[in-house]
Amino acid sequence: MKTETKGMLLGLWAVALFSLTLPATRLALESFDPLFVATGRASLAALLAAMFLILGKHRFPNPSELKYLLLVILGVGFGFPIFTALAMKHVDASHGGVMLGIMPLTTAAAGALLFKERPSIGFWVMALIGSALVIAFSLIRGSGALQWADLALLLAVVTGSIAYATGGFLSKTLGGLQVISWALVIASPVLVVIATMYAPDFSHVTIRGWTGFVYAALISQYLGFLPWFKGMALGGIARVGQTQLVQPFLTLIASAMLLGENLDTMTLAFAILVFFVVAAGRKFGVKR
Repeated sequence: MKTETKGMLLGLWAVALFSLTLPATRLALESFDPLFVATGRASLAALLAAMFLILGKHRFPNPSELKYLLLVILGVGFGFPIFTALAMKHVDASHGGVMLGIMPLTTAAAGALLFKERPSIGFWVMALIGSALVIAFSLIRGSGALQWADLALLLAVVTGSIAYATGGFLSKTLGGLQVISWALVIASPVLVVIATMYAPDFSHVTIRGWTGFVYAALISQYLGFLPWFKGMALGGIARVGQTQLVQPFLTLIASAMLLGENLDTMTLAFAILVFFVVAAGRKFGVKR
């Protein structure tokens, strides 16, 4: 199997795991405050990360790696989980899923600007088309209007994309799970303080609330990054990042199954179009 193909498959696996993040967050918000969901899930993941680093006797990042690791911390430790949790308090998971659909473009842009990847014109055209499709879908679903929660989702896109691209770059020398592990452990003192401030009365937490919270903590915040960062290291940030084009539609399916949100013919039509764009994008080169 070619290295880039393996990277794409790992990326798709990670995207499938991440596609349940917003539905899980919606479930967690039935029992928890948004800031507790965001920082509490990262705090729990940090506990697993610390065990992994200690038992594996993994080295501390060197000064050069630590500089880039700060971008990962800001994105996956604070920015993305906080902004998505705040947004999910006010909009459906399906709405959030399509808004996050522009992340393939922003992740590729972050890789190009920060790490000198040079996608071809054809690749950018496919990424733009795919992103335009999901934005159009979001506007149609919202009757042509964007809600203020969309701003939070766009901030999640920006911070998450920078963190994804940087994590993919760092995983080449530090290792995929080590990247997210060190990011969570370093950020944990601040995360724990905020989580403690917004902790609920746990006696009133429902099973649905715990299920969503635990999934967001263990899978979305931690284990999902293993195939994600490894995939980007093997296949390139821009190319593997484009697999995120299918994530909104996987999220819509999960939202329908888990939350009872609407899944109509228009959604399926957009999903088919996006799959074609992803397939076409793979045919264009990316200079690394």
